[in-house]
Amino acid sequence: MMILASGSPRRTELLNQLGIGHEVDPAYIDETPSPGEAPRALAIRLAREKARAVSRQHPGCEVLGADTVVVLAGEMLGKPASAAEAVAMLGRLAGNEHTVITAVALARDGDTWHRVDETQVWFRQLTPELIRDYVATGEPLDKAGSYGLQGLGTILVERIEGDYFGVIGLPLRLVVDLLEEAGKPYRFTR
Repeated sequence: MMILASGSPRRTELLNQLGIGHEVDPAYIDETPSPGEAPRALAIRLAREKARAVSRQHPGCEVLGADTVVVLAGEMLGKPASAAEAVAMLGRLAGNEHTVITAVALARDGDTWHRVDETQVWFRQLTPELIRDYVATGEPLDKAGSYGLQGLGTILVERIEGDYFGVIGLPLRLVVDLLEEAGKPYRFTR
C-alpha cells in the first residue's frame, strides 16, 4: 500500500484513477524557499522532504510526496494569502506564458527517488470582471498560481505545452517511473 504525503484531493483522485491503492498522511514541513533557491530545486527539495518525513512513520511502505511551483518571469507564485492576492496574481498571469514545475518523490526505508516535470502554460487575456468572478468561486485560494486547470480555471488557459497532469499537481507518468525504479512496477490489473 502506498502512502500519499499530501492532503490534496486532486492527487488522491489521480492515484485512484490509476487504481493505485493508497492512504493519505499529509506531510507538515516548512515550505519556505532557501535564500537564492531556484524554483526547480525548491520543488524537488520539498517533494523529497515531504516523502521522507512521512516515510519515517511508515516503515516498509512507499511514500509519495509532491510539490508544485508556478513561475512567471523568474518569480515564484505560491498559494495566494487572500482573495485580493489571487486577483493580483491572475492579473499578472493574464495574457502571459508561465511555467509549472511539479516534482514527485518516492521514499521507502531511507531510499528516495525523484522526478520533475516542467510544463509551459499560456493564459488568455482576462478581463478584471472574469478574474474577480473566478476568485469569488473560492477555487484559486488553495492553489499555487491561483488557478486550477482541472476545474473552473480551465477557461483561463489558452494552451499548454507539456503534461496536463503535471499542471494539476501529479505527473502520473513520473509516478509510474518512480514505482518502477523502486522495484514496484505499475500493473493495469491489481
